[in-house]
Amino acid sequence: MESVWVSLAAFTAAASLLTITPGLDTALVLRTAASGNARGAALAGLGIAVGCFCWATLVALGLGALLAASNLAYTGLRWVGAIYLVWTGYRMLRNPRQSFITDGRRDHRTRSAFGTGALTNLLNPKIGVFYVSFLPQFVPHGVSVAPYILLLGAIHAALGLLWFACLILATRSIAGVLRRPATVTILDRATGAAFMAFGVSLALESRRV
Repeated sequence: MESVWVSLAAFTAAASLLTITPGLDTALVLRTAASGNARGAALAGLGIAVGCFCWATLVALGLGALLAASNLAYTGLRWVGAIYLVWTGYRMLRNPRQSFITDGRRDHRTRSAFGTGALTNLLNPKIGVFYVSFLPQFVPHGVSVAPYILLLGAIHAALGLLWFACLILATRSIAGVLRRPATVTILDRATGAAFMAFGVSLALESRRV
């Protein structure tokens, strides 16, 4: 039971860092909230969370039985995840961004905000690839893989909703801070260092029994 709580704590820390890193999802919610459309921003955030959980569900259904039955599959996926995390972290450390750009060309209406948020994630295969390499690494020994991955997906979605709520409640001040080049650079480098640390730890992990 202790390993489950350790796994959940580690995942929550990693997912929290990932959630607050400025990106397309944050830009979408910020743009909608900055226009004064708080309800639309909330619906967009909900759509994003639903999209993430859908990817987690696909990962759980597709990998649960395979990971539970095949040590070779788990080891292969572990190395893929380690390489992916280290490479992603290296790129963030080497080339941190100076800003993130919000696209204000489209005027999304409130009634379409949920669909926009959901499609932002559902139509992005990189999220599926990331979930495939990321979520299974936090599954501890002795638990059912598929339900646990769904739990991790739900935690990630809940963290996203909490972050989006903070953005909506404090749009003016937070948007200003997030647009500062120094802030974006620091967040990218912190996230890159964390990704590399997780990747190295994953690569050095002993083979799962």
